[in-house]
Amino acid sequence: MSRAAQSSRWVPGNHFELLENGEDFFPRVFEAIGEARREVMLETFILFDDKIGQELHAVLLAAAKRGVQVHVLVDGFGSPDLSDRFVGELVEAGVHFRIFDPGRRLLGQRLNMLRRMHRKIVVVDGEHGFIGGINYSADHVADFGPEAKQDSAVEVRGPIVAQMHQFTHEAVLSPAERRRSRAKNAPARGLPYAGTDHAIFVTRDNHDHTNDIERHYRIALRSARKRVVIANAYFFPGYRFIREMRRAARRGVDVRLILQGQPDMPIVKTAAGLLYDHLLRAGVRIYEYCDRPLHGKVALVDDEWSTVGSSNLDPLSLSLNLEANVIIRDRAFNATLNERLAHLMEHSCKQVEPTPKGRWEGLRLVRSYCVFHLMRWFPAWAGWLPRHEPTISLVKAQAQAEALATDNPQAASAT
Repeated sequence: MSRAAQSSRWVPGNHFELLENGEDFFPRVFEAIGEARREVMLETFILFDDKIGQELHAVLLAAAKRGVQVHVLVDGFGSPDLSDRFVGELVEAGVHFRIFDPGRRLLGQRLNMLRRMHRKIVVVDGEHGFIGGINYSADHVADFGPEAKQDSAVEVRGPIVAQMHQFTHEAVLSPAERRRSRAKNAPARGLPYAGTDHAIFVTRDNHDHTNDIERHYRIALRSARKRVVIANAYFFPGYRFIREMRRAARRGVDVRLILQGQPDMPIVKTAAGLLYDHLLRAGVRIYEYCDRPLHGKVALVDDEWSTVGSSNLDPLSLSLNLEANVIIRDRAFNATLNERLAHLMEHSCKQVEPTPKGRWEGLRLVRSYCVFHLMRWFPAWAGWLPRHEPTISLVKAQAQAEALATDNPQAASAT
């Protein structure tokens, strides 16, 4: 797994554009890949063979056929059912298609559900980036129906893309491939300024950056003086995170939390609901988004700080998964994100009211106390969960696989 060095220093000179849902995101990504001249690096948790997956397949295929180096990494749990035809056509055209932790099934069930590669990153030609929470599946566009997801990503230009580019190289490519890529394509260094936004690219892994994303959230909460708005699909963070939210609300900060009201998995709402009393009593305002499943992972603090990325605020994302966010310091972007979140709260959410005191008051307090203090320990018990070292497997072209099978049948069976 990549242990690429990250910097907590603000990188100036970037431009970020908020992309809401697949209607904004997919056309921009597909256009960028269609204009690629040298290289496409793409990581995603989910890639389905549906109408969106087919559009991505087409632009990746066309890029590879015109000589662009195309590297794709998908998660073995999130993208388990891609057909041999879908993958084979890409590989035969020259796409370097990799699967993170390709797990075997036992009685039809997938076992590799922990420590997922959950990032969603695209870097084109080392200078044009995308990052957020949107996967490549039809349920990210409105015509999917009532189960279509509400989500966000950003399009990025400027010097921070160089860090994203370096990270994807170290996370995906072998050392030999990185050397060949550097020889053919000069590394993305010293990209020209594209705007006035300052940014930090931050990731989470199970080696050197185990709590970086959560730590940046907590720092922002600690510094908040005016407002905090967090919209997150899967919310069950740790004790320290909850403590900073409560402290901010108690010192007069307007702290608002947007969660799923129509969840894609009922347990999500149940888990978050266990925290409601504890947060509401401190003055946190909670809104449930009810139009369709909420899948976004965005937040803003005061008038400048914002974040967009793949990380939920639950044990999987904060202690197990591989994640990536950008943190943005810019008033204009913050204002745009605040406008969109305010629109959701006003038109698509219901505000959760505190439960009136009654005969079960003592039971609720005991439950809240137990859940709250249980959260102190989840970073520790997450470490007890299976810690096998996930692998990244490169899918071989048919001709390569046949040649390998002839020379080394045992190795061929592992491809």
